[in-house]
Amino acid sequence: QVQLVESGGGLVQAGGSLRLSCAASGGTISSFGMGWFRQAPGKEREFVAALSWNGDSTYYADSVKGRFTISRDNAKNTVYLQMNSLKPEDTAIYYCATKRPWSAYDRGLSYTYWGQGTQVTVSS
Repeated sequence: QVQLVESGGGLVQAGGSLRLSCAASGGTISSFGMGWFRQAPGKEREFVAALSWNGDSTYYADSVKGRFTISRDNAKNTVYLQMNSLKPEDTAIYYCATKRPWSAYDRGLSYTYWGQGTQVTVSS
């Protein structure tokens, strides 16, 4: 069973940057599409970004398009989320997850294994 561990979260001022990592163990993620989701207090979990197993295709929520970049290094069994121009509304717990084949990239139900999340707080 694949275990995912997110890291790289923290407190940053608006306009700043963070790079989140999602390290996998217990199996390879090289054949999985991967996604990032986030959940803010009192809100539902929402899709942030996803990419295909080989990284050739990427998908972003409109709210982060142009500011966030998802990438992966299959040799390191790791997925990244580079977040630039952060806004207070980006404050949330960020989760990475493995996507099932032939499923919608922006729906939580498409994902099987989830990490425990990493907190991102953006101050104004």
